[in-house]
Amino acid sequence: MNFYDRLQAETRDDREALYKVQFMQRGAAGELSLREYIAFLSQAYHHVKHTVPLLMACGGRLPADYEWLRAAVAEYIEEELGHQEWILNDIRACGGDSEGVRHSAPAPATELMVAYAYDKINRVNPIGFFGMVQVLEGTSIAVADQAADAIQATLALPSKAFSYLKSHGALDVSHVEFFKDLMNRIDKPEDQAEIIRSAKMFYRLYGNIFRELGNIAPLANAA
Repeated sequence: MNFYDRLQAETRDDREALYKVQFMQRGAAGELSLREYIAFLSQAYHHVKHTVPLLMACGGRLPADYEWLRAAVAEYIEEELGHQEWILNDIRACGGDSEGVRHSAPAPATELMVAYAYDKINRVNPIGFFGMVQVLEGTSIAVADQAADAIQATLALPSKAFSYLKSHGALDVSHVEFFKDLMNRIDKPEDQAEIIRSAKMFYRLYGNIFRELGNIAPLANAA
Protein backbone atom coordinates (compact mmCIF):
# COMPACT_ATOMS: atom_id res chain seq x y z
CA MET A 1 0.00 0.00 0.00
CA ASN A 2 1.39 3.41 -0.92
CA PHE A 3 1.55 6.06 1.76
CA TYR A 4 -1.37 8.15 0.52
CA ASP A 5 -3.69 5.14 0.62
CA ARG A 6 -2.38 4.23 4.07
CA LEU A 7 -3.05 7.80 5.23
CA GLN A 8 -6.61 7.54 3.97
CA ALA A 9 -7.14 4.15 5.58
CA GLU A 10 -5.69 5.05 8.99
CA THR A 11 -7.70 8.26 9.26
CA ARG A 12 -11.02 6.86 8.00
CA ASP A 13 -12.70 6.78 11.41
CA ASP A 14 -11.56 10.33 12.18
CA ARG A 15 -12.85 11.56 8.82
CA GLU A 16 -16.22 9.88 9.28
CA ALA A 17 -16.53 11.44 12.75
CA LEU A 18 -16.04 14.88 11.19
CA TYR A 19 -18.71 14.27 8.55
CA LYS A 20 -21.16 13.24 11.27
CA VAL A 21 -20.97 16.60 13.05
CA GLN A 22 -24.51 17.97 12.97
CA PHE A 23 -23.66 21.46 11.71
CA MET A 24 -21.77 20.00 8.75
CA GLN A 25 -24.62 17.64 7.93
CA ARG A 26 -27.10 20.50 8.09
CA GLY A 27 -24.93 22.53 5.77
CA ALA A 28 -24.75 19.73 3.23
CA ALA A 29 -28.54 19.43 3.41
CA GLY A 30 -29.07 23.17 2.91
CA GLU A 31 -30.58 23.61 6.38
CA LEU A 32 -28.44 26.52 7.59
CA SER A 33 -29.94 29.93 8.24
CA LEU A 34 -28.32 33.03 6.75
CA ARG A 35 -26.76 33.88 10.10
CA GLU A 36 -25.37 30.38 10.41
CA TYR A 37 -23.87 30.53 6.94
CA ILE A 38 -22.24 33.88 7.73
CA ALA A 39 -20.99 32.44 11.03
CA PHE A 40 -19.38 29.57 9.09
CA LEU A 41 -17.77 31.99 6.63
CA SER A 42 -16.48 34.11 9.50
CA GLN A 43 -14.61 31.19 11.05
CA ALA A 44 -13.39 30.08 7.62
CA TYR A 45 -11.89 33.54 7.19
CA HIS A 46 -10.09 33.24 10.50
CA HIS A 47 -8.30 30.04 9.54
CA VAL A 48 -7.92 30.57 5.80
CA LYS A 49 -6.05 33.85 6.34
CA HIS A 50 -3.33 31.77 7.99
CA THR A 51 -2.93 29.33 5.09
CA VAL A 52 -0.19 31.25 3.31
CA PRO A 53 1.72 32.19 6.49
CA LEU A 54 1.57 28.55 7.58
CA LEU A 55 2.81 27.35 4.21
CA MET A 56 5.65 29.86 4.35
CA ALA A 57 6.58 28.74 7.85
CA CYS A 58 6.47 25.09 6.81
CA GLY A 59 8.57 25.67 3.70
CA GLY A 60 11.14 27.61 5.65
CA ARG A 61 11.63 24.84 8.22
CA LEU A 62 11.81 21.82 5.92
CA PRO A 63 15.27 20.21 5.95
CA ALA A 64 17.53 20.17 2.89
CA ASP A 65 16.57 16.64 1.87
CA TYR A 66 13.01 17.89 1.37
CA GLU A 67 13.96 20.54 -1.16
CA TRP A 68 11.54 18.96 -3.64
CA LEU A 69 8.73 19.40 -1.11
CA ARG A 70 9.73 23.01 -0.49
CA ALA A 71 9.22 23.65 -4.22
CA ALA A 72 5.75 22.12 -3.96
CA VAL A 73 4.97 24.37 -0.98
CA ALA A 74 5.86 27.37 -3.16
CA GLU A 75 3.25 26.19 -5.69
CA TYR A 76 0.67 25.88 -2.92
CA ILE A 77 1.44 29.43 -1.80
CA GLU A 78 0.83 30.82 -5.26
CA GLU A 79 -2.51 29.00 -5.43
CA GLU A 80 -3.70 30.10 -1.99
CA LEU A 81 -2.84 33.80 -2.05
CA GLY A 82 -5.82 36.02 -1.32
CA HIS A 83 -8.42 33.34 -0.68
CA GLN A 84 -9.40 34.95 2.60
CA GLU A 85 -10.58 37.97 0.62
CA TRP A 86 -12.94 35.71 -1.34
CA ILE A 87 -14.57 34.81 1.95
CA LEU A 88 -15.03 38.45 2.93
CA ASN A 89 -16.58 39.11 -0.48
CA ASP A 90 -19.01 36.24 0.13
CA ILE A 91 -19.95 37.68 3.51
CA ARG A 92 -20.56 41.06 1.89
CA ALA A 93 -22.74 39.44 -0.78
CA CYS A 94 -24.82 37.89 2.02
CA GLY A 95 -25.39 41.32 3.54
CA GLY A 96 -22.96 40.62 6.38
CA ASP A 97 -20.40 42.94 7.93
CA SER A 98 -17.23 41.82 6.19
CA GLU A 99 -15.02 44.47 7.79
CA GLY A 100 -16.40 43.56 11.19
CA VAL A 101 -15.35 39.97 10.53
CA ARG A 102 -11.91 41.07 9.32
CA HIS A 103 -11.24 42.84 12.61
CA SER A 104 -12.96 40.31 14.88
CA ALA A 105 -11.33 37.60 16.98
CA PRO A 106 -11.67 33.95 15.97
CA ALA A 107 -13.85 31.59 17.97
CA PRO A 108 -11.90 29.47 20.48
CA ALA A 109 -11.98 26.28 18.40
CA THR A 110 -10.71 28.12 15.33
CA GLU A 111 -7.92 29.78 17.28
CA LEU A 112 -6.86 26.45 18.78
CA MET A 113 -6.66 24.73 15.38
CA VAL A 114 -4.52 27.52 13.96
CA ALA A 115 -2.31 27.56 17.05
CA TYR A 116 -1.81 23.80 16.80
CA ALA A 117 -0.73 24.17 13.17
CA TYR A 118 1.90 26.77 14.03
CA ASP A 119 3.09 24.71 16.99
CA LYS A 120 3.37 21.61 14.85
CA ILE A 121 5.55 23.45 12.34
CA ASN A 122 7.71 25.38 14.78
CA ARG A 123 8.11 22.95 17.67
CA VAL A 124 7.45 19.40 16.49
CA ASN A 125 7.98 18.67 12.79
CA PRO A 126 7.04 20.88 9.82
CA ILE A 127 6.06 17.80 7.82
CA GLY A 128 3.09 17.44 10.17
CA PHE A 129 1.46 20.44 8.50
CA PHE A 130 0.48 18.13 5.66
CA GLY A 131 -1.94 16.49 8.03
CA MET A 132 -3.86 19.77 7.93
CA VAL A 133 -3.73 19.78 4.14
CA GLN A 134 -5.17 16.27 4.12
CA VAL A 135 -8.10 17.36 6.27
CA LEU A 136 -9.02 20.70 4.74
CA GLU A 137 -8.63 19.85 1.07
CA GLY A 138 -10.19 16.42 1.40
CA THR A 139 -13.17 17.89 3.21
CA SER A 140 -13.63 20.52 0.52
CA ILE A 141 -13.92 17.86 -2.16
CA ALA A 142 -16.36 15.82 -0.09
CA VAL A 143 -18.85 18.51 0.88
CA ALA A 144 -18.10 22.03 -0.46
CA ASP A 145 -19.94 21.93 -3.79
CA GLN A 146 -22.92 20.02 -2.38
CA ALA A 147 -23.22 22.40 0.58
CA ALA A 148 -22.93 25.49 -1.63
CA ASP A 149 -25.68 24.32 -3.98
CA ALA A 150 -27.98 23.29 -1.12
CA ILE A 151 -27.50 26.48 0.90
CA GLN A 152 -27.93 28.66 -2.17
CA ALA A 153 -31.18 26.90 -3.06
CA THR A 154 -32.53 27.34 0.46
CA LEU A 155 -31.48 30.95 1.05
CA ALA A 156 -31.88 32.21 -2.54
CA LEU A 157 -28.51 33.95 -2.38
CA PRO A 158 -26.57 35.04 -5.48
CA SER A 159 -23.70 32.93 -6.80
CA LYS A 160 -21.25 35.63 -5.71
CA ALA A 161 -22.04 34.66 -2.11
CA PHE A 162 -20.46 31.22 -2.68
CA SER A 163 -17.12 31.94 -4.34
CA TYR A 164 -15.17 30.33 -1.49
CA LEU A 165 -17.17 27.10 -1.27
CA LYS A 166 -17.68 26.59 -4.99
CA SER A 167 -14.13 27.41 -6.00
CA HIS A 168 -12.64 25.15 -3.37
CA GLY A 169 -14.87 22.23 -4.18
CA ALA A 170 -13.61 22.25 -7.76
CA LEU A 171 -10.10 23.57 -7.16
CA ASP A 172 -9.22 21.06 -4.48
CA VAL A 173 -9.83 18.09 -6.79
CA SER A 174 -6.62 18.96 -8.62
CA HIS A 175 -4.97 19.89 -5.32
CA VAL A 176 -5.66 16.45 -3.86
CA GLU A 177 -4.10 14.74 -6.87
CA PHE A 178 -1.05 16.95 -6.39
CA PHE A 179 -1.08 16.17 -2.65
CA LYS A 180 -1.40 12.45 -3.34
CA ASP A 181 1.73 12.47 -5.48
CA LEU A 182 3.64 14.39 -2.82
CA MET A 183 2.62 12.03 -0.03
CA ASN A 184 3.68 9.00 -2.04
CA ARG A 185 7.21 10.43 -2.25
CA ILE A 186 7.55 10.59 1.54
CA ASP A 187 9.29 7.40 2.60
CA LYS A 188 10.65 8.14 6.07
CA PRO A 189 8.60 6.11 8.58
CA GLU A 190 8.86 8.79 11.27
CA ASP A 191 7.53 11.48 8.90
CA GLN A 192 4.74 9.24 7.65
CA ALA A 193 3.73 8.61 11.27
CA GLU A 194 3.79 12.34 12.01
CA ILE A 195 1.48 13.15 9.07
CA ILE A 196 -1.00 10.48 10.14
CA ARG A 197 -0.93 11.66 13.76
CA SER A 198 -1.41 15.26 12.68
CA ALA A 199 -4.26 14.43 10.32
CA LYS A 200 -6.09 12.63 13.12
CA MET A 201 -5.71 15.69 15.34
CA PHE A 202 -6.77 18.11 12.61
CA TYR A 203 -9.92 16.09 11.92
CA ARG A 204 -10.78 16.53 15.59
CA LEU A 205 -9.83 20.22 15.72
CA TYR A 206 -11.64 21.07 12.49
CA GLY A 207 -14.69 19.18 13.71
CA ASN A 208 -14.62 21.25 16.89
CA ILE A 209 -15.08 24.40 14.82
CA PHE A 210 -18.34 23.00 13.45
CA ARG A 211 -19.39 21.70 16.86
CA GLU A 212 -18.85 25.17 18.28
CA LEU A 213 -20.77 26.75 15.40
CA GLY A 214 -23.64 24.43 16.22
CA ASN A 215 -23.72 25.77 19.77
CA ILE A 216 -23.31 29.45 18.96
CA ALA A 217 -25.37 29.97 15.81
CA PRO A 218 -28.81 29.07 17.30
CA LEU A 219 -28.22 31.70 19.98
CA ALA A 220 -27.39 34.25 17.29
CA ASN A 221 -30.57 33.36 15.41
CA ALA A 222 -32.64 33.89 18.53
CA ALA A 223 -31.04 37.25 19.32
